[in-house]
Amino acid sequence: MDKKVAVTFFQGEKWLVLTGLLGFLLAAVCGIWVMIYGAVVLPKGDVLKAFSFDAALGTFLLSTAAIMPFTALSNTSRAVFRWSYILLALYAYFAETVQNFRGVDPRFVKGGTDFDVWVGSIFTFVALLLVLFYLFAAIPFFGKMAYRLRPELIVGIRYAMIAVLFSFAAGVWISFNAGRYFGLHGNIIWLHGLGFHAIQVIPFLAWMSEYTRLHPSIRKGLIHLSGIAFLFGLIAIGWQTYLGLPVLEWSVASILALLCFLITFAAGLLLLTQINAVLWVKKQAEAISHRQ
Repeated sequence: MDKKVAVTFFQGEKWLVLTGLLGFLLAAVCGIWVMIYGAVVLPKGDVLKAFSFDAALGTFLLSTAAIMPFTALSNTSRAVFRWSYILLALYAYFAETVQNFRGVDPRFVKGGTDFDVWVGSIFTFVALLLVLFYLFAAIPFFGKMAYRLRPELIVGIRYAMIAVLFSFAAGVWISFNAGRYFGLHGNIIWLHGLGFHAIQVIPFLAWMSEYTRLHPSIRKGLIHLSGIAFLFGLIAIGWQTYLGLPVLEWSVASILALLCFLITFAAGLLLLTQINAVLWVKKQAEAISHRQ
């Protein structure tokens, strides 16, 4: 691995990490409730939706906390993003969890009280702010200052940021569509969820590439390949959904999506084998030195 500036994952992001872990705690509470009492809370609540939302937001916050130390934001700007996102996330946890337990759909309130309407309206505004603040945090990753810090990793983070914007766009689509289902059988939630997973997948591949002995141009080439493939996979899923087809139904778009994600997976396997090769060479070298 090349020498890099001494910046580590999660560095300085204790409170963002704790906010992410809170999502898993809330998801655990929701999961236990579902196992004991079932998911449905009349008239419109669904605790299983709260479970998936809390876990997904928690994962997203932890992933964001992992990469934020590598941003080119100033300490002040980073603090503004951190605490703004923590406050917005706390409200999102509250709205999704409490309202579903109260039997209310927090996003699409029908026939609720004035309190429910206000919670839903503020939730919509919070969702918009989550997008805007993430744009504020994402832009510096595309500058030269961040790139010089960890070139391969930053390239991976850039692709992840673009994929996250796809997810946010899908979230806006869900809002304007007044639900996750589009057309006969399309389900926007697939695009919405998979895009966020890019923030775990692509930076992880980029991080693995740093531990190989591949030429830097080859490492960056593999990161570009995996990132572009992942983005085209999302576009294919979005098109499949726009056509009103289930994601798992065979079509040109679904086959293209599968091939794209397989390319990303294959790039990861190749990097993993290269890491194993490095470890094997190191082990052999140590064995030779012991014999001498």
